[in-house]
Amino acid sequence: MAGFEDLKAAAGVDFDFSPGAQIPLSGAGGGRTQVSAALAATSYRDGDVRAILEVNDGAKVTDPRISLLEPNLGEAFTRAIETRMLAPDRAPLVQSFGAEPQTVVEHALAAKRIRRQRDRRLTTIMAVLGVLFLPGVLVWLGLFQLRRTLAGAQDKRAGSLGILALAAVFVLIVLFVYNLELGGLLQLYVWALLPAPILGWFLAQRVCERTARNLRAHWSDLLGGGGSGARVPEAVPQNPNDAEAERLRKGLAKISAEQSSNMVHYAGPKGILGMGPRWGRWSLAEDLFPADPQGDMDGFRAWDVARAMYDDLRMVNRGPLHTGGFRTAPELTHWVVRHVGEGAGSISRPDGPHAEGYSMTPIEVQRICNEEHHGANDRHYLGARWVMHDGNLVINYLTRVSVLHRVLRVEFSAYALGPVKGFFLQKPAAKKATTRHPFKPWKKVERELPLVDVKEVVRLAARAPLTWFPAELDKWGGKLSLPEPFGLRHAWAEKPWRHRFMTDDALDTTTPVVREAMRSLLRVLRENRVDVGPFEAKVKGISGAVENPDPKKPDEINI
Repeated sequence: MAGFEDLKAAAGVDFDFSPGAQIPLSGAGGGRTQVSAALAATSYRDGDVRAILEVNDGAKVTDPRISLLEPNLGEAFTRAIETRMLAPDRAPLVQSFGAEPQTVVEHALAAKRIRRQRDRRLTTIMAVLGVLFLPGVLVWLGLFQLRRTLAGAQDKRAGSLGILALAAVFVLIVLFVYNLELGGLLQLYVWALLPAPILGWFLAQRVCERTARNLRAHWSDLLGGGGSGARVPEAVPQNPNDAEAERLRKGLAKISAEQSSNMVHYAGPKGILGMGPRWGRWSLAEDLFPADPQGDMDGFRAWDVARAMYDDLRMVNRGPLHTGGFRTAPELTHWVVRHVGEGAGSISRPDGPHAEGYSMTPIEVQRICNEEHHGANDRHYLGARWVMHDGNLVINYLTRVSVLHRVLRVEFSAYALGPVKGFFLQKPAAKKATTRHPFKPWKKVERELPLVDVKEVVRLAARAPLTWFPAELDKWGGKLSLPEPFGLRHAWAEKPWRHRFMTDDALDTTTPVVREAMRSLLRVLRENRVDVGPFEAKVKGISGAVENPDPKKPDEINI
């Protein structure tokens, strides 16, 4: 079992040895939300890769050296997700609250497998017809590359001048081949050099069309809510020396482990990465005096207050009436918050003797809560989180308790992360063309076009043999780089304030959470014989302020 212990230590998670299939299956953990499905569906999409730059300008697309090898959106997204989230030496990830990053990665691997099966068939066709009639294939590839250079790589028309130039080049090539003084079988072979690749294109077009329909079916099913979980048999080792499967398995386990880390990062006006911007802040600060002027108050620590709030907030979904209320209890976490700055390009995870996997040890969290109140980088916050609207709204309330001299300060902060941008919710549309009726020219007829046109078949056939060398394909065809620090959920999120019900839910949740936390505070103070009179007056003021909270930008200080 030593091997499993090493893997557990590396991944930071436990393993299930109960009977049953060990093939990873996405959605098994209850993560089949609309957000997870929308992000996962991107791996199956087609279209222009640069469209994703419109939803986050932090992403980058490298221009191709050979435009014929440029990836489409789904290919580039799949490659970017795999390299960013499964590479052994990858940078730390931001937690994806309200989504399951492992589900998205598994669908990326599933989409890669579908394309890899297509590329095997295309490579076979290229090997048979491409090698046998290599000069003709090179001529056709050169013509299509010339067309893409004239038109631009993004499906723009070359224009009449470009088409005339291509036609002239093609005619010259045909005349040159026809006038070669050859005879016998060699002449027949030379004459077949140009027509033979057309047969290969016909076979390749059928393969590409079938795969395109398969990919679009997955895309549509995920956005329609009926998609099945992605199976990733590549992550199941077939033998003890299956290094690639072991790499994928460890990578998926690390994603789950990092998702449960208790460290988050504050990025200035961006708020806490993964939780969204801070939209509300309320604080209470008062001097500590004993209830009996002639006596002393009991000694207590900030952790005692935080722990009491934790115990009471667990029950906030229970009320005196059998109506309304929260559907679920909040997810409560003792967070360690580390400041990284607004323009930070990376984050860090705990290491050293105080780390346990990707998290701080409970003892270290308690120490930070009790001791790190002033001048330290890491701070303790008690967090309460709700994920609502099928993952489209993530609201977090963070409470910090600190003591400076005699002043006890309790700060409440509210964060909100809205839905993913509408770009990820676009469903596949059939390709159609409107033409005039052949016998009734006054009528227009709409007909459905193939999903894969001539140019796309040539592009896929040219890329197919190179898919087994992804680094070279990235070099010559370009690639997508994801925005950093990267997290699947917050990178594509909108603000929730344009959605009426999301806004109501975020604002309405504030009152019971803050009031329950303040009741916990007063109880701890009374138990430790502290004069609560001044605190009660402040509590009443905050209690009134949170009745009608107004979203603001407390982290944007214009000085």
